[in-house]
Amino acid sequence: MSQLVNEREQHTNHGALTTLTTVFFFWGFIASGNTVFIPFCKEYFGLDQFQSQLVDFAFYGAYYLGALTLFLISSSRGKDLVGSWGYKKTIVIGLLFSAIGAGAMILSVYNNVFSGMLFGLFIVALGFSLQQTSANPFMIILGEEKSGSTRITLGGAVNSFGTTIGPLVISLALFGTTAAISDEQIKSLELDKVNILYGCVGLLFLAVALLFRFSKNVPEGKIAEETTDKLSERKAITSLLVITGLLIVCFSPVFYSYSKRFSGDEESAEHIRIIGWIAGLLVVIFGILYTYFRGSKVKTGWGAMQYPQLTLGMLAIFIYVGVEVAIGSNLGELLKIDHGKDASGIAPYVSMYWGSLMIGRWTGAIAAFEFSKNVKQVLRFIVPLIAFGIIMTICKLWGYDVQPLAWYIVCVIFQIVVFFLTQDKPALTLGVFGILGATAMIVGINTTGIVSIYAFLSGGLFCSIMWPCIFSLALGGLGKYQTQGSAFLVMMILGGAIIPPLQGKLADIFTIQSSFIVGVLCFSYLAFFAFAVKRIMAKQGIHFD
Repeated sequence: MSQLVNEREQHTNHGALTTLTTVFFFWGFIASGNTVFIPFCKEYFGLDQFQSQLVDFAFYGAYYLGALTLFLISSSRGKDLVGSWGYKKTIVIGLLFSAIGAGAMILSVYNNVFSGMLFGLFIVALGFSLQQTSANPFMIILGEEKSGSTRITLGGAVNSFGTTIGPLVISLALFGTTAAISDEQIKSLELDKVNILYGCVGLLFLAVALLFRFSKNVPEGKIAEETTDKLSERKAITSLLVITGLLIVCFSPVFYSYSKRFSGDEESAEHIRIIGWIAGLLVVIFGILYTYFRGSKVKTGWGAMQYPQLTLGMLAIFIYVGVEVAIGSNLGELLKIDHGKDASGIAPYVSMYWGSLMIGRWTGAIAAFEFSKNVKQVLRFIVPLIAFGIIMTICKLWGYDVQPLAWYIVCVIFQIVVFFLTQDKPALTLGVFGILGATAMIVGINTTGIVSIYAFLSGGLFCSIMWPCIFSLALGGLGKYQTQGSAFLVMMILGGAIIPPLQGKLADIFTIQSSFIVGVLCFSYLAFFAFAVKRIMAKQGIHFD
């Protein structure tokens, strides 16, 4: 593979990169609409807590099942389906899927069919699964492979900007104001406005698909089609199907415990749910570790899973998505219980947590541009401060009190220093940020007041560049298996559906503050992965750092 890396065009295709990052922006912008759409659906459909969890399951489950289906179809044909289509065509098809899903959601809301809305959301996320399976490796091949993580970071930076401004624009469109939206306003929202909004969303998907399809800057992104023996991936197929089957076994009793047909008491139901969630987590962890040990020893039949950097990377993506969502999902409850804040007081802190991802990604994305070294050094200091100012301004426009967040700029400056020290090296950056993330969670658990809050908020800063680093390292050296490996990594977004509820359950059993021990464990593994994968790839003659 090292030969392939050397032969690859060293200069970044900036025209294609610009178009591709535009797609990243719309993903973030559209996804942020859920901050208004989901509360509305809870009222409109009369959802209970379990049904609200089904929204997450429909979304994250689509990523898992979509990527798995893509792999199974490719394997049955004996060649990579995305490779034969090309990254460009695959992204266009994914956007069309998402447009169809948006249409299904409109019809379901209009006809008061919650299951149909879930199906529509599932189709939207299936489209996202196709898009992300192609977009991330596409980012890597648009330039030098070892700098691929910086281009993925750039995409994430643009995506985060879309996520940050999305709620502001959507609130203005639906309610005629950028101020914080009350429950009463959501309840009184006219149905026609929601349908118009998601009609526009569907049209936006179609518009981006057309932009991408007819853009002359974007290459087809086809990779060499190499017909493979179906038996060459049979062990990987068996492993994934067994994991999927066991997950169904684990979560079926959980779903049943919520149904009206369940005759047990609430305590029994709660025990079933705890056991189901823990069992599901263990199935994923031990299933991936099994493939790691077996695939590393006997490579025949494992396809992309024969590469240890990929299997460990699958677990890293699972854990990364899980911890990122878990911190954000449990932060509000922490502020409410331990710090006595109401809904209005919670909002700016939650916004700053998700905004911290934008700050870090904007900083990491500077390396994707061919500026001089001195210019990059200056931008690494200025850009994160500008991003921080934008987030503070947006929170203020929403009508929130941002004064308590002013000193959070110290944490931002600390991250700037760390970026200077890690010098855009993916393994080193991921390792250092993993250690700092674990440290921040420990500080948050063992302190009180604003120090504790800032420590947990900084988890967003340390999560910010992990996705591109993990993706770049996990796909390094995979050659013809790169697209297949990307699909496996996208499957592991499932972590966002499994890990956050487990932290919530720990909070119920112990305290909300102590439940952030989950973050300590997750960040610790991510640090381990960074340093372990560097040694693994060095043995293969690959040196990204």
